Amino acid sequence: MTIALPILLTFGLLALTVVLLWAPLPGVRGNRALPWCGGLVLAIGAGLYGGILDWRAPLSIAVFAALAWGAREADNKYARALLLVLTTVAALALALHKAPGFHNPMLAEGIRFSSDGALFSLWANFDKAVVGIVLVGVFCERIGSRDQWLAMLRRIAPIVVSTLVVVLGLGLLLGQVRPDLKWTPYSAWFLASNLLITCVAEEAFFRGFLLEKMAGAMRGWRGGVVVATLVTTILFGLAHLGGGLLLALLATVAGLHYAVAYLRSKRVEGAILTHFALNAVHFLAFTYPALAG
Repeated sequence: MTIALPILLTFGLLALTVVLLWAPLPGVRGNRALPWCGGLVLAIGAGLYGGILDWRAPLSIAVFAALAWGAREADNKYARALLLVLTTVAALALALHKAPGFHNPMLAEGIRFSSDGALFSLWANFDKAVVGIVLVGVFCERIGSRDQWLAMLRRIAPIVVSTLVVVLGLGLLLGQVRPDLKWTPYSAWFLASNLLITCVAEEAFFRGFLLEKMAGAMRGWRGGVVVATLVTTILFGLAHLGGGLLLALLATVAGLHYAVAYLRSKRVEGAILTHFALNAVHFLAFTYPALAG
């Protein structure tokens, strides 16, 4: 698979920015914003140079980041609530490719990963990546030590197993997939972009942001965390309705597992890795995205 140099540079810097979310800044205690902010600025510059972004994209990103930081820092509860709503709207605009200034490149159209699979188009989505970067950077407490990583992995291990067995088993029963081991020229790009863009953005939004804020607001209610979990899980399923009712059902079941991973590990990393484990096994070992017809 050949990728044009401007795309490779832009999305390479964007991938580095995601990694920098977990990078400590030597000599500056408690400050983890500078590395990823610097990486995002470099990625924006590369995107502008390569024509992937136009002048409106930095403004869209700046507005989104300002709303997120404002929501985090607001002292007045009414101002904070308003800013959280506006942050949600801005995040959705970016994730749904409605914010101006982004010209996401299509890398391949009409791919058939499996001989009997549905056609698939491979995109590189700068705007969706920004959603994950800003929400994790502003709202999520990230893991900062090896011990914390190991503790998180131990907590989510049984949830990962349950996710794979239940969701893929249901997919088999519903006739959506079949076993299909494969490696394609697109596999490395797909797996990297799925982890660093799709999984980070979706888990940052649905679990690290929506679930965390809703559960916090409803913590005084009896069963408030359960209600917040169910509401955000259903919203996650509805977000996949474009792929049909069965995909939305499978996404809802998967989303419930991601929420449990988040709540059990108390880390967005737990939800991200559970999500990626399912997507990676689905892609590598089963029909992707689903059986045609």
